[in-house]
Amino acid sequence: MSSVTTDTPAAPAAALTPPDSPAPHGRHGPHDPHGLPGHPGHHVPWLSYLSLAASTSVIGSYVGLSKLLVLVFPVFLLAFLRFGMAAVFMLPWLRRGPAEAPLSRRTRWLLFLESFFGNFLFSICLLFGMKHSSAVVAGVIMAGIPATVALMSWLFLRERIAPRTLAGIAMAVGGIALVALSKHGDGAGAPTSGWGALLLVGAMCCEASYVVIGKRLTADLPPRRISALINLWGLVLVTPLGLWQAMDFDFGAVAVKDWGLLLFYAIAASTITVWLWMKGLQHVSAAKAGVFMVFLPVSTALVGLVFLGERMNAIQLVAYALALGGVMLATWPARQTSRTQGFHRS
Repeated sequence: MSSVTTDTPAAPAAALTPPDSPAPHGRHGPHDPHGLPGHPGHHVPWLSYLSLAASTSVIGSYVGLSKLLVLVFPVFLLAFLRFGMAAVFMLPWLRRGPAEAPLSRRTRWLLFLESFFGNFLFSICLLFGMKHSSAVVAGVIMAGIPATVALMSWLFLRERIAPRTLAGIAMAVGGIALVALSKHGDGAGAPTSGWGALLLVGAMCCEASYVVIGKRLTADLPPRRISALINLWGLVLVTPLGLWQAMDFDFGAVAVKDWGLLLFYAIAASTITVWLWMKGLQHVSAAKAGVFMVFLPVSTALVGLVFLGERMNAIQLVAYALALGGVMLATWPARQTSRTQGFHRS
């Protein structure tokens, strides 16, 4: 996901630049493209890959659940309740560990940006962008997330991206875009306005920023504390809008099962998936982590196939194979011929 010479809040680009010194507590800094200091290309972080894949797969699998909850709760009230429930669950995670340094102003700034872009602004851009765009345009634009992550990681984290990783990213983007085109090839849905497309591009950039800033944060904080702190910021940001919608909402009309679904959604969406994602980012470059976004549509499709009786056509099968092939190409260990070559290859 040059050194910073001051602790005062700075522009996001300056705050994201990698430090000159090694990361504390033995964790890698973003200047290490392979995420494992002292092991240049010789160790493959399979557990980190598994964490990233599990995080995005869980998110993709409960897409239908979030749609059900939006039918019961207004969007901002739903977000307010979700962050609030998760905040109670993650209270123990807020405590600073004995080996951790106090939060610097730069780290607090990054935590705010992580929640602002990844939780608050992303939701707004996606929600209103979808209202003014067709499903096919939305799907194709959001398919650009892995490529945007790679670009941002190169600009802000100065990650070196190997040609093989770039090829994997291209395959992933192509696969996701093909999924969108195959599902909505008839162009059904609302007509796309320039404003709607711009909002979706904003959502794509917000999600990419979430990956890159998260990568920078994992150099300074453990995953559980990052998860708890950005959730707390999300609660602060959405509280005014949530309370505004709560004033006219009939809480007594909500069924017990819907409250249960909301509790599960809060723990899954704001706690488990975020922790898994940050855990994976510790030892994987932001550019490679972005490729794992392909598991969002893949897991959604699998849920539909297994539990909802949906079917896949040949084009969709090719699209998913292309997307998963991109993940394998970007992450599969390269054969090393020398120690130096191993450091420079992906």
